[in-house]
Amino acid sequence: MKSAFIVLVLVILTSAAAAVWLRKLVHAALCLTATFAGLAALYLQLGAEFVGFAQILIYVGAVAMLVIFAILLTRNAGMTPEVRWSKHSGIIGTAIGLLVLGCLLISLSASNGIRLIAANTPEPTINVQRMGEQLMTRCVLPLEVLGLLLTAAMIGAVILAMPEKHGEGLDSDGRKIDEL
Repeated sequence: MKSAFIVLVLVILTSAAAAVWLRKLVHAALCLTATFAGLAALYLQLGAEFVGFAQILIYVGAVAMLVIFAILLTRNAGMTPEVRWSKHSGIIGTAIGLLVLGCLLISLSASNGIRLIAANTPEPTINVQRMGEQLMTRCVLPLEVLGLLLTAAMIGAVILAMPEKHGEGLDSDGRKIDEL
């Protein structure tokens, strides 16, 4: 269990760093998706099933795909702004990141929350299996309607992302115009 935890942490940290440092937005978004998936696996390994599955459904399934679709829909070759970095941008960013990390570590070490987590907690009265049974028995119709709505939204996004074809010598109805 300890080695699996270390591997997951390394995957999460590596993919998070790659999401920050990669130049291509699509690659950075895919690394962000890998970070979300690694966090979900970490939650599942720690026994927080609901949080892990919610992480997969909400962040991996929805937020990451939304980011990727937004990048693909808004990408335009002439719209890429030129970013000018000063010499000290990396140093300032690293200093701010270390300052935030230090504040978080100080807050965690002074907190009683870590000690409370280690105490024996009672088993939850509802688990993921019972929630799934309720979704598949009582809430089937709303679940199916939601699936259809999301499918229609994805098809619409793909249609909007397709490049328009404007042919030369065609009028607005697509008929060929005779040259003079």
